[in-house]
Amino acid sequence: MNGSKTHPASAGRRLGILLSGRGSNFEAIARNVATGNLNAEIALVFSNRPSAPGLARARELGFAVASIESSNIDREAYDRQVAALLEEHAVDLVCLAGYMRLLSGAFVARFPQRVLNIHPSLLPAFPGLDAQYQALAHGVKVAGCTVHFVDEHLDGGPILLQAAVPVHDDDTAETLSARILVEEHRLYSEAIAWVLAGNYRVEGRRVLKT
Repeated sequence: MNGSKTHPASAGRRLGILLSGRGSNFEAIARNVATGNLNAEIALVFSNRPSAPGLARARELGFAVASIESSNIDREAYDRQVAALLEEHAVDLVCLAGYMRLLSGAFVARFPQRVLNIHPSLLPAFPGLDAQYQALAHGVKVAGCTVHFVDEHLDGGPILLQAAVPVHDDDTAETLSARILVEEHRLYSEAIAWVLAGNYRVEGRRVLKT
């Protein structure tokens, strides 16, 4: 991602949602699509866990769903299968919504600057699991969430949007998580709309509006 890259608006608005758990961010995206607040179409909801509650919810809502059990499969071989499914459904933008797998470099290369993730911290602080617990353990006064482009590094891609959430003295990981989640549901659709509009450029690690 060296240099500057400008992205014109694209007609492609088909989203592929990848999740591993309950999929609350998926449901927030789906609500925004249904109400017209997000001009996009959910083309596929995929999970590496066939029993994921978010996958069951996607079926209830009538979306195309797919799953491939990820146990005992080489990461790159697995990612090739997932990428093929996304391409089969003509997905334009891949949105990770609690997808608990680190994507391979080969997968990211097939969807250059077309994979987004939302993480419950103000990156680069507290990447990885249990970000809210990490924030409390470090005694920070402000936490939040981040939408970023995905690269092959854990929570390491260029940042699009962030939202700050104050940390209260009596917070637990659960109460802090709940307040951050409210911001996640708002911020993710905002970032998706921005990327689909194409009015941004990437300069090194910086994502700038155009």
